Amino acid sequence: MNEANKTLYIPLYGKAQMSKKGIILHDPTAEKIWDKEGFTIKGKSKSKWLCYNMAMRARVFDDWTRKMIEQCVSAAVIHIGCGLDSRCLRVDAPEVKWIDCDFQDVIATRKKYYDESKNYFMKGMDATNQGDLYALPDAACAIVVLEGISMYLTNEQLVQMLRILSEKYRELHILMDVYTVFGAKASKYKNPVNDVGVSALHGIDAITQLLEGTRISLAAEHSFTPDYLVNELTGFDKHFFRLMFTGKMYRKIYRLYELQSE
Repeated sequence: MNEANKTLYIPLYGKAQMSKKGIILHDPTAEKIWDKEGFTIKGKSKSKWLCYNMAMRARVFDDWTRKMIEQCVSAAVIHIGCGLDSRCLRVDAPEVKWIDCDFQDVIATRKKYYDESKNYFMKGMDATNQGDLYALPDAACAIVVLEGISMYLTNEQLVQMLRILSEKYRELHILMDVYTVFGAKASKYKNPVNDVGVSALHGIDAITQLLEGTRISLAAEHSFTPDYLVNELTGFDKHFFRLMFTGKMYRKIYRLYELQSE
C-alpha cells in the first residue's frame, strides 16, 4: 500500500482498542482485523487520546448514517474512502443498498474480511477520478460518507467530487470531516499520519466556497466529540479530553459538516 492507504490502520487501531475496552464503539470486526493485519504502532498513532477521537468520530458517523437511512426512502449508502471500516455491520441495515469504496489494493485487503451480498458491494475507485465518480451506482437518494478523506484531496479535487455527486444524485446527504487551513498546517508537527509517511494534507476554512456551482448547501455543523460520548470516559481522562478536544479550541483545527442537496 502507498502512504495514503496506510493511514487507514490508524483509525482501525483506535476503534479496535476502544471496542476491547467496551466503551464508545462496539466493533468486534475492527478487533479481528487488527489482530490479523496490525503492526507495531509508534509515535502519536498509539496515543489513547487519538484512540478516543477515532472511536468517537466513528460513532458520530454511525449515528448520522442511521438517522439518514430512516429519513431517506430507497436510499443507497456510499462510503468513499472506507478503508477496513465495519460501518456496514455496525449500522446493521441489511435492507439498504450499501457500497463501500476505496483504492483497488484497499478493497483487495477488505475482501479478506467482508462478503458481498445482494445489497452490499465493494468497489475499487479513486475519488479524484471523474470516470470512477460518474460510475457510482444510481440511486434516488444517496447518503455519502466522507470520513477521514477530505484532507488527502486538494480543494480542487474536492470541488470536482462534490460537483459530480450533485449532478448524479437528485437527493444527496453528505457527512464530511475537514481540517481547517490552520489544522492542515499544524498537522506537519502533530498529525499521526506522519508516522506512516504522509506529509501533505489540505484544509478548508470556507466550506460554502467549495459548494459554489453545485446543488449542495450546508445543512449543519456537528461535533466530533459530543457530551454523550465524552461522558463514557472517566476520571482524569474525561476532564482532560473535554478540555483539549471539545469546544472552540478543537474547532480551530477540525470540523464536521453535514451537506445536502437543494
